[in-house]
Amino acid sequence: MKNKKTWFNILFLLLVFGLTIYYVFHGEDLQAIGSYLETADVSYWMAGVVLVVFFILGESVVIYYMLKSVGEPVILTHCFLYSFVGFFFSAITPSATGGQPAQLYFMKKDHLSMSISTLILMIVTITYKAVLVVIGLVVMIFKPAGVMHYLSPVMGWCYLGVALNVFCVTFMLILVFHPTLAENILVTLIRLFSKVFRYKKEEKLLKRVKASMEKYRSVADYLKKNVIVIVNVLLITFVQRGIWFFITYLIYLSFSLSGVSPLTITTLQGMISVCVDMLPLPGGMGISENLFLQMFREICGKELVLPVMIVSRGISYYAQLIISAIMTGVAYLTIGRSKEGT
Repeated sequence: MKNKKTWFNILFLLLVFGLTIYYVFHGEDLQAIGSYLETADVSYWMAGVVLVVFFILGESVVIYYMLKSVGEPVILTHCFLYSFVGFFFSAITPSATGGQPAQLYFMKKDHLSMSISTLILMIVTITYKAVLVVIGLVVMIFKPAGVMHYLSPVMGWCYLGVALNVFCVTFMLILVFHPTLAENILVTLIRLFSKVFRYKKEEKLLKRVKASMEKYRSVADYLKKNVIVIVNVLLITFVQRGIWFFITYLIYLSFSLSGVSPLTITTLQGMISVCVDMLPLPGGMGISENLFLQMFREICGKELVLPVMIVSRGISYYAQLIISAIMTGVAYLTIGRSKEGT
């Protein structure tokens, strides 16, 4: 079953990738695109790749900080690998659903508590999405003229993205800070599953869930009493996401473009993430490119908008995918090896 799901994800990724490539390049002058790419300043692209790595490592800092705050014996370099693993599997699965299960797999190999690790990763996800919610709501409420002008062609996507992220964050906050409700939901689902599929080990599974929820509850209580931890995580995540959104401005500069502020371009890239984050597409593939072309056509000009999009998307998503894939291989070769061999 697991292999079938893996193959389905790979085939789905390839299908979406193929359709995206067709959509982006169909009817375009490839020779002209190549000539524009040749004139760009590659040093800005290299800086963008560096920012991709810093972006991924930003999550590592959050995971390490939170696990340490609850007394888990965690290794910083392994946190780096957890993040690479998470970003790789998030990038290749619809709605980024594969990232956290893969991270938990390696955390288990490091003998970290699964209930605590699950809660920590849930809080990481909440703050990750909360940043998008804040960006989306600030833009929607205050409507800065410089930003709204470029968003006007895609406002429907903006409203949908904000609504989906608000719903997701609200639901996850209920689970984290109301563990009793979370336990009741899990127990109900297990009992329903047992009745429908005549599962014979229901009581054993319920005991495991209740035992895990005790740790879940203790960490949730700790976080409620130590709000500063959540505040610090939120601030780190703001910086982390800002680094990623800023990559687009570097690519803008690499084509000798000017006239639009870094704040405006960074905010627009943030709004693309708001729009696509909850959509069931790996890495927001397809829709991200479409939104970029609509938002940035006036900023970059008709001739340059496609080359700028190709490089910006290539670095922020595809370079991230390749780097994360390599480091995921490193994780498979290193995490848990020494303990398994003893």
